[in-house]
Amino acid sequence: MEPVRRPFHGLFNIIRFNRHLYLLSILMITACFVFNYYTTSSLSIVGYFIIYLTIATTAISLVISYYVYDLSGFYNLNWLDKVPVVLAGRSININAGFDETSLILSRKYPRLSLNVYDFYDPLKHTEISIKRARKAYPPFPGTVQIKSDLIPLNDCCVDNIFVIFSAHEIRDRAERIIFFLELRRILKPEGKIILVEHLRDVPNFLAYNIGFFHFISRSDWRKTFNAASLEISAEKKINLFVRNFIIKKNGVES
Repeated sequence: MEPVRRPFHGLFNIIRFNRHLYLLSILMITACFVFNYYTTSSLSIVGYFIIYLTIATTAISLVISYYVYDLSGFYNLNWLDKVPVVLAGRSININAGFDETSLILSRKYPRLSLNVYDFYDPLKHTEISIKRARKAYPPFPGTVQIKSDLIPLNDCCVDNIFVIFSAHEIRDRAERIIFFLELRRILKPEGKIILVEHLRDVPNFLAYNIGFFHFISRSDWRKTFNAASLEISAEKKINLFVRNFIIKKNGVES
Protein backbone atom coordinates (compact mmCIF):
# COMPACT_ATOMS: atom_id res chain seq x y z
CA MET A 1 0.00 0.00 0.00
CA GLU A 2 1.42 3.36 -1.00
CA PRO A 3 2.27 5.55 2.02
CA VAL A 4 0.06 8.60 2.52
CA ARG A 5 2.91 10.85 3.63
CA ARG A 6 6.49 11.07 2.41
CA PRO A 7 9.57 12.22 4.37
CA PHE A 8 9.43 15.99 5.01
CA HIS A 9 5.85 15.99 3.69
CA GLY A 10 4.52 18.40 6.31
CA LEU A 11 7.50 20.75 6.22
CA PHE A 12 7.41 20.94 2.44
CA ASN A 13 3.71 21.83 2.49
CA ILE A 14 4.20 24.55 5.09
CA ILE A 15 6.90 26.23 3.00
CA ARG A 16 4.95 25.71 -0.21
CA PHE A 17 1.64 27.10 1.03
CA ASN A 18 3.14 29.95 3.09
CA ARG A 19 5.88 30.96 0.71
CA HIS A 20 4.83 34.63 0.87
CA LEU A 21 5.88 34.72 4.53
CA TYR A 22 9.30 33.24 3.79
CA LEU A 23 9.76 35.61 0.86
CA LEU A 24 8.98 38.48 3.22
CA SER A 25 11.65 37.22 5.62
CA ILE A 26 14.21 37.04 2.81
CA LEU A 27 13.34 40.58 1.71
CA MET A 28 13.69 41.84 5.27
CA ILE A 29 17.09 40.20 5.69
CA THR A 30 18.24 41.59 2.34
CA ALA A 31 17.05 45.09 3.26
CA CYS A 32 18.96 44.92 6.54
CA PHE A 33 22.17 43.90 4.75
CA VAL A 34 21.75 46.84 2.37
CA PHE A 35 21.04 49.14 5.32
CA ASN A 36 24.17 47.95 7.13
CA TYR A 37 26.30 48.47 4.01
CA TYR A 38 25.40 52.16 3.83
CA THR A 39 25.21 53.02 7.51
CA THR A 40 27.59 53.57 10.40
CA SER A 41 28.88 50.71 12.51
CA SER A 42 26.83 51.78 15.55
CA LEU A 43 23.55 51.75 13.61
CA SER A 44 24.40 48.48 11.92
CA ILE A 45 23.89 46.73 15.26
CA VAL A 46 20.15 47.24 14.78
CA GLY A 47 20.29 45.75 11.30
CA TYR A 48 22.21 42.69 12.46
CA PHE A 49 19.83 42.21 15.38
CA ILE A 50 16.86 42.13 12.97
CA ILE A 51 18.75 39.72 10.68
CA TYR A 52 19.60 37.30 13.48
CA LEU A 53 16.09 37.55 14.98
CA THR A 54 14.43 36.85 11.62
CA ILE A 55 16.68 33.88 10.88
CA ALA A 56 16.27 32.46 14.39
CA THR A 57 12.46 32.74 14.55
CA THR A 58 12.05 31.33 11.04
CA ALA A 59 14.40 28.42 11.75
CA ILE A 60 12.70 27.62 15.07
CA SER A 61 9.22 27.59 13.50
CA LEU A 62 10.40 25.31 10.68
CA VAL A 63 12.16 22.89 13.04
CA ILE A 64 9.12 22.64 15.30
CA SER A 65 6.78 22.27 12.33
CA TYR A 66 8.97 19.44 11.06
CA TYR A 67 8.73 17.79 14.47
CA VAL A 68 4.95 18.21 14.76
CA TYR A 69 3.94 17.24 11.23
CA ASP A 70 6.70 14.79 10.26
CA LEU A 71 8.72 13.43 13.19
CA SER A 72 6.14 13.15 15.99
CA GLY A 73 4.10 10.45 14.27
CA PHE A 74 0.96 12.57 14.56
CA TYR A 75 -0.31 11.45 11.16
CA ASN A 76 0.01 7.80 12.11
CA LEU A 77 -3.03 8.65 14.27
CA ASN A 78 -1.79 6.31 16.98
CA TRP A 79 -2.93 8.91 19.53
CA LEU A 80 -6.47 7.89 18.57
CA ASP A 81 -5.90 4.46 20.13
CA LYS A 82 -6.77 5.98 23.52
CA VAL A 83 -9.79 7.87 22.20
CA PRO A 84 -13.28 6.31 22.55
CA VAL A 85 -13.94 5.92 18.83
CA VAL A 86 -17.04 3.85 18.00
CA LEU A 87 -15.36 1.51 15.54
CA ALA A 88 -18.49 0.31 13.78
CA GLY A 89 -20.26 3.64 14.04
CA ARG A 90 -21.19 6.39 11.66
CA SER A 91 -18.44 9.00 11.45
CA ILE A 92 -17.75 12.26 9.70
CA ASN A 93 -14.48 14.09 9.15
CA ILE A 94 -14.76 17.84 8.67
CA ASN A 95 -12.03 19.91 7.04
CA ALA A 96 -11.54 23.54 6.07
CA GLY A 97 -10.49 23.05 2.48
CA PHE A 98 -7.38 20.92 3.01
CA ASP A 99 -7.85 17.30 4.04
CA GLU A 100 -4.81 15.37 5.29
CA THR A 101 -6.60 12.82 7.46
CA SER A 102 -9.57 11.17 5.70
CA LEU A 103 -7.48 8.63 3.79
CA ILE A 104 -5.50 7.79 6.94
CA LEU A 105 -8.70 7.45 8.99
CA SER A 106 -10.26 5.16 6.39
CA ARG A 107 -7.19 2.93 6.49
CA LYS A 108 -6.92 2.92 10.28
CA TYR A 109 -10.63 2.20 10.80
CA PRO A 110 -11.85 0.22 7.78
CA ARG A 111 -15.14 -0.61 9.55
CA LEU A 112 -16.10 3.04 9.96
CA SER A 113 -18.87 4.46 7.84
CA LEU A 114 -16.93 7.64 7.07
CA ASN A 115 -18.30 10.70 5.30
CA VAL A 116 -16.17 13.76 4.61
CA TYR A 117 -17.34 17.37 4.66
CA ASP A 118 -15.55 20.57 3.67
CA PHE A 119 -16.87 23.90 5.03
CA TYR A 120 -14.35 26.11 3.23
CA ASP A 121 -15.92 29.34 1.97
CA PRO A 122 -13.48 31.64 0.12
CA LEU A 123 -15.55 34.68 1.11
CA LYS A 124 -15.29 33.89 4.83
CA HIS A 125 -12.12 31.84 5.18
CA THR A 126 -9.56 33.94 3.39
CA GLU A 127 -6.24 32.27 4.24
CA ILE A 128 -4.13 32.21 1.07
CA SER A 129 -2.38 29.05 2.27
CA ILE A 130 -5.70 27.16 2.11
CA LYS A 131 -6.32 28.38 -1.43
CA ARG A 132 -2.90 27.09 -2.48
CA ALA A 133 -3.44 23.76 -0.71
CA ARG A 134 -6.77 23.24 -2.49
CA LYS A 135 -5.06 23.73 -5.84
CA ALA A 136 -2.27 21.32 -4.95
CA TYR A 137 -4.31 18.43 -3.51
CA PRO A 138 -7.64 17.04 -4.71
CA PRO A 139 -10.36 16.41 -2.11
CA PHE A 140 -10.94 12.97 -0.66
CA PRO A 141 -13.34 11.04 -2.97
CA GLY A 142 -16.95 11.76 -2.09
CA THR A 143 -16.21 14.92 -0.11
CA VAL A 144 -19.34 17.06 0.27
CA GLN A 145 -19.11 20.86 0.25
CA ILE A 146 -21.10 22.36 3.12
CA LYS A 147 -21.60 25.62 4.97
CA SER A 148 -20.25 25.98 8.48
CA ASP A 149 -23.80 26.66 9.74
CA LEU A 150 -25.55 23.82 7.94
CA ILE A 151 -24.49 20.16 7.90
CA PRO A 152 -26.87 18.10 5.71
CA LEU A 153 -27.55 15.34 8.23
CA ASN A 154 -30.44 14.41 10.49
CA ASP A 155 -30.43 15.08 14.21
CA CYS A 156 -28.60 12.64 16.50
CA CYS A 157 -27.21 10.39 13.78
CA VAL A 158 -23.38 10.51 14.11
CA ASP A 159 -21.17 8.58 16.54
CA ASN A 160 -17.78 10.18 15.84
CA ILE A 161 -17.06 13.67 14.52
CA PHE A 162 -13.42 14.33 13.64
CA VAL A 163 -12.42 18.00 13.41
CA ILE A 164 -8.64 17.99 12.98
CA PHE A 165 -6.75 21.27 12.47
CA SER A 166 -9.78 22.87 10.81
CA ALA A 167 -12.15 24.57 13.29
CA HIS A 168 -9.72 27.43 14.00
CA GLU A 169 -10.17 28.54 10.38
CA ILE A 170 -13.58 29.81 11.46
CA ARG A 171 -12.24 33.15 12.67
CA ASP A 172 -15.57 34.71 13.64
CA ARG A 173 -16.62 33.65 17.15
CA ALA A 174 -20.35 33.73 16.41
CA GLU A 175 -19.88 31.59 13.31
CA ARG A 176 -17.75 29.18 15.31
CA ILE A 177 -20.47 28.77 17.96
CA ILE A 178 -23.08 28.11 15.27
CA PHE A 179 -20.76 25.50 13.76
CA PHE A 180 -20.48 23.66 17.07
CA LEU A 181 -24.24 23.92 17.60
CA GLU A 182 -24.58 22.07 14.28
CA LEU A 183 -22.11 19.44 15.47
CA ARG A 184 -24.15 19.02 18.64
CA ARG A 185 -27.37 18.70 16.65
CA ILE A 186 -26.12 15.79 14.53
CA LEU A 187 -24.25 14.06 17.35
CA LYS A 188 -25.83 11.02 18.97
CA PRO A 189 -26.43 11.31 22.74
CA GLU A 190 -23.39 9.13 23.46
CA GLY A 191 -21.34 10.41 20.51
CA LYS A 192 -18.05 12.28 20.68
CA ILE A 193 -16.46 15.20 18.85
CA ILE A 194 -12.72 14.65 18.43
CA LEU A 195 -11.17 18.09 18.08
CA VAL A 196 -7.45 18.62 17.46
CA GLU A 197 -5.87 22.09 17.50
CA HIS A 198 -2.82 24.15 18.24
CA LEU A 199 -3.58 26.60 21.03
CA ARG A 200 -2.75 30.26 21.45
CA ASP A 201 -0.41 29.50 24.35
CA VAL A 202 3.21 29.92 25.41
CA PRO A 203 4.68 26.88 23.60
CA ASN A 204 3.05 27.87 20.32
CA PHE A 205 4.15 31.50 20.80
CA LEU A 206 7.75 30.34 21.27
CA ALA A 207 7.36 28.12 18.20
CA TYR A 208 5.55 30.45 15.80
CA ASN A 209 5.94 33.93 17.42
CA ILE A 210 3.14 36.21 16.09
CA GLY A 211 1.81 33.29 14.03
CA PHE A 212 0.29 31.93 17.24
CA PHE A 213 -2.47 34.54 16.88
CA HIS A 214 -3.85 32.33 14.11
CA PHE A 215 -4.77 29.81 16.82
CA ILE A 216 -7.48 30.04 19.47
CA SER A 217 -6.86 30.04 23.21
CA ARG A 218 -8.02 27.24 25.46
CA SER A 219 -10.34 29.62 27.33
CA ASP A 220 -11.99 30.71 24.06
CA TRP A 221 -12.48 27.10 23.04
CA ARG A 222 -14.19 26.42 26.38
CA LYS A 223 -16.46 29.44 25.88
CA THR A 224 -17.37 28.12 22.43
CA PHE A 225 -18.20 24.66 23.79
CA ASN A 226 -20.28 26.12 26.63
CA ALA A 227 -22.21 28.37 24.25
CA ALA A 228 -23.01 25.32 22.11
CA SER A 229 -24.16 23.23 25.12
CA LEU A 230 -21.11 21.00 24.86
CA GLU A 231 -18.48 20.05 27.42
CA ILE A 232 -15.01 18.56 27.48
CA SER A 233 -15.09 14.86 28.30
CA ALA A 234 -11.32 14.45 28.14
CA GLU A 235 -8.33 16.54 27.17
CA LYS A 236 -4.85 15.42 26.22
CA LYS A 237 -1.65 16.91 24.87
CA ILE A 238 -0.69 14.93 21.78
CA ASN A 239 2.62 16.74 22.00
CA LEU A 240 3.79 20.05 23.50
CA PHE A 241 2.20 22.04 20.66
CA VAL A 242 -1.00 20.14 19.82
CA ARG A 243 -4.05 19.49 22.00
CA ASN A 244 -6.82 16.90 21.63
CA PHE A 245 -10.25 17.66 23.08
CA ILE A 246 -12.89 14.94 23.39
CA ILE A 247 -16.21 16.77 23.49
CA LYS A 248 -19.66 15.50 24.40
CA LYS A 249 -23.15 16.89 24.87
CA ASN A 250 -23.80 18.58 28.21
CA GLY A 251 -25.16 16.28 30.89
CA VAL A 252 -24.32 13.01 29.11
CA GLU A 253 -22.23 10.51 31.04
CA SER A 254 -18.88 9.61 29.41
